[in-house]
Amino acid sequence: MRELSVQALHAARVGGQAVDWQIVDVREPWEHAICALEEAVLIPMAELPRRLGELDPLRPTVALCHHGVRSFQVGLWLERQGFSDVANLTGGIDAWARDIDPDMASY
Repeated sequence: MRELSVQALHAARVGGQAVDWQIVDVREPWEHAICALEEAVLIPMAELPRRLGELDPLRPTVALCHHGVRSFQVGLWLERQGFSDVANLTGGIDAWARDIDPDMASY
């Protein structure tokens, strides 16, 4: 698993390279209600084992959470499930709000 900075994700989104990526938000619904990336699919960490079929192991996958800790754990787990191209969003949605979108709500 690799680490992906918020700057690199932003550049990939703006440049069109992230079109085929699946972005998985592993936070809880109450966290997601505060702030979220529009194209991210919300699958809370605890629900991931039973909802794994919603994800495509052949697509590049970016996991995100609040600060990057839960998503790091999820990324390792996804690799063990056969996902070959997994990245953890370093700093999570907090880093995104701070460094990319200062108008985004944060908590």
